[in-house]
Amino acid sequence: MYKSTRRRIELLALVAAVAVLSAACRPATPPAAPSPTIAQPTFAPTAEIVVEPTTAPQVDAVSSDVGLLAGQWEGGIDVAGQRIGIIVRFTVADGEVKGLIDIPQQGAKDLPLNNIKVELPGVYFEMLSGPSMAAYEGEVQPDGATITGTFKQAGFVGTFDLARAAVETVDTAPLPYVAEEVTFTNGDAKLAGTLTMPEGDGPFPAVVLISGSGQQNRDEDIFGFKVFGVIADHLTRNGIAVLRYDDRGIGGSTGDVENATSEDFANDVAAAVALLKTKPAIDPNKIGLLGHSEGGIIAPLVVSNTQQIGFVILMAGPGVPGAEVLREQIAAIMKADGATDAQIQEALDDQTRLFEAVRTGQGWEQLEAKWREQVQAAIDAMSDEQRQQLGDIEDYVESAVRNTRRSADNAWLRFFLFFDPAQALSQVCVPVLALFGELDLQVLPATNEAAVVRALKDAGNADVTSKVFPGANHLFQPAKTGSPTEYATLPKEFVPGFLDTISRWILARAR
Repeated sequence: MYKSTRRRIELLALVAAVAVLSAACRPATPPAAPSPTIAQPTFAPTAEIVVEPTTAPQVDAVSSDVGLLAGQWEGGIDVAGQRIGIIVRFTVADGEVKGLIDIPQQGAKDLPLNNIKVELPGVYFEMLSGPSMAAYEGEVQPDGATITGTFKQAGFVGTFDLARAAVETVDTAPLPYVAEEVTFTNGDAKLAGTLTMPEGDGPFPAVVLISGSGQQNRDEDIFGFKVFGVIADHLTRNGIAVLRYDDRGIGGSTGDVENATSEDFANDVAAAVALLKTKPAIDPNKIGLLGHSEGGIIAPLVVSNTQQIGFVILMAGPGVPGAEVLREQIAAIMKADGATDAQIQEALDDQTRLFEAVRTGQGWEQLEAKWREQVQAAIDAMSDEQRQQLGDIEDYVESAVRNTRRSADNAWLRFFLFFDPAQALSQVCVPVLALFGELDLQVLPATNEAAVVRALKDAGNADVTSKVFPGANHLFQPAKTGSPTEYATLPKEFVPGFLDTISRWILARAR
């Protein structure tokens, strides 16, 4: 599960503990960085990290060779004992260089680069502005394929490196199926998507794809890996119609996001199913759901509410309440990223206090007092020049505390933390395929596979298939550690056999 990047990005907050509930999931607690982080921060996440002012180098007119920067570069920042992965994309037009940066482990995507200055081999650029501004100053190395240099933010100084990414080839051959733009509604929400239909008259089995938390586009594009785009293409080529759509508030879709819960998103899915039932080429009795991460909670909710679904596929779907998922996730990701046992325990203790406040509505005053102390301590460690950039310190601190409270005290989190997926799974009597990744550190298979299978079988479901893919992470990529910090740097592909497992299972039941 992962989160969209609505909240501001303060890069170095990553030195606090981090955890993610999917590259498709909404943060369930106020993150230390505006990433899909879940772990309780060591200071309020919405507080600006003040940056030591950095003077950009004075350079002459941009060189005529700046075109060599065009394309994608991948690497990382080494600062404060941390390795933070980054992806930079430069475009060059009429001698002008523009750029975007992704910070995968903080959930940041397409942040614009500012003040780009190039006099090859020298390259300088900034991200963010004001107190949060970070500066990169480096050189293109003689091989033309790497950039190395220094990084500065918030008084921290580190190094960065970038390597030119391999150019992806684009298949320009005509698609062997039809792609139709569609819209459907659920109350005030208008959802826009793509329906891909195999060639022929049908009737075809069909699948609705359900993303994880946060606002995902119809391709569930996670740092360049179009998870749903790839799945839809494979299934449609194998005779299965697929509807994928932009989540509320992103792409072509509208609707209330701030006050919505998984139950509201389940109603969006039900509206998608209703649309498919109007298509003559689709078999109305063979419409299934594929839910990734939080989508694996939503799919059973749809079945329990409508009982008009032909089959369900759970892709890293939780089998236990969100509070338990998050605690396991926090410990696993922090351990993979090198945190000490003491740091992990502190993060877990903080999460317990936060979850209890969300559950009972009590204890917020104590949490706010701690956040206030943390923000003030961070400010006290700043230079006079840095503090001046914040304006009125008291107003700044209170604003940070209010924003932190707002990010945690909401309907989505209350539902997610305390809803037990077994409640909905126990009402699913249609065929279910439950898939997990061996190295998934967001929805750990050891806990969740057993819980999903147990809930289904205890309810009398006679057609339950589960599979754990060796070496796969939460996105079912071939992974090294499974940490979300790897997502952007791994191949944009699924582990061998993943797609065929899905299509063959669907077709076996469609017959």
